[in-house]
Amino acid sequence: QVQVVESGGGLVQAGGSLRLSCAASGRTFSNYAMGWFRRAPGKEREFVAAIRWSGRTTSYADSVKGRFTISRDNAKNTVDLQMNSLKPEDTAVYYCNAVNTLQLSSPLFNSWGQGTQVTVSS
Repeated sequence: QVQVVESGGGLVQAGGSLRLSCAASGRTFSNYAMGWFRRAPGKEREFVAAIRWSGRTTSYADSVKGRFTISRDNAKNTVDLQMNSLKPEDTAVYYCNAVNTLQLSSPLFNSWGQGTQVTVSS
């Protein structure tokens, strides 16, 4: 299993940018596809973006396509999420997790990190 620590959240105005980072532990990190998810107040956790182990294949939720970019560095065991043109509806706690390679929008493990809060003001 991969343990993760998310960071980089904060308060930003609409139209601004943030870069989230997920530091993963475990020597087998590079074997996993990884993803970002988010939970807005009063809503279920939802898929945001995912990236395969090679870094060459990515997947995004329709709501963030063209604004968010996921990347990974297998040498550093990190997965980043660059978020541009942020909207108030992007306000949520963001989490990373390994994802199912057959369905990138599905988290692989039931355990989650603490997440990082992103708040976008209008």
